[in-house]
Amino acid sequence: MKPIFCLLSILTGSFFAGGCATHAPIRTAPKVDLNRFMGDWYVIGGVLTPFEKNAYNPVESYALNEDGTIATTFRFNKGSFDGPVKKYHPKGFIRDSSSNAIWGMQFIWPIKADYRIVYLDPNYSQTIVGRNRRDFAWIMARSPNISEASYQDMVEILVAEGYPREKIRKAPQSTTDPSANEASD
Repeated sequence: MKPIFCLLSILTGSFFAGGCATHAPIRTAPKVDLNRFMGDWYVIGGVLTPFEKNAYNPVESYALNEDGTIATTFRFNKGSFDGPVKKYHPKGFIRDSSSNAIWGMQFIWPIKADYRIVYLDPNYSQTIVGRNRRDFAWIMARSPNISEASYQDMVEILVAEGYPREKIRKAPQSTTDPSANEASD
């Protein structure tokens, strides 16, 4: 099996495996202006997936397609700050058009994983994306570094939503864009 298919199989299994604990639906941002939300988001931390554990400088980028879907690129340096650049291209689907805060994220057809914008600051400079299962979450910002106080505030939001504090960790970010180390794709 090709390495990418192995990785995607593991990721898909991770998205759908989980505990039996039941929670009330995770709260979401009341309204997301999709045009303002598009662009680059640096992954600052969260409850990360298994394949993100070796990701340095992780960045999630969104672009709104004409058909209303969201072209997504997840890129990072593998293994170190100057490691090779890896990219994945899942596709986002808006599931709740009244808020635009609930998406399906498709890594492998036809499965669309739960993806919810839990928090979004008024300036669209910091966000938290989570899942109803409370298995994965991402604290993201428009810049690679945020204040420790802002980070801790977002950790508290995740904990209040039912995420275990001990599973939340920072993602290694430098001030260098991972695409700067990219020789070719």
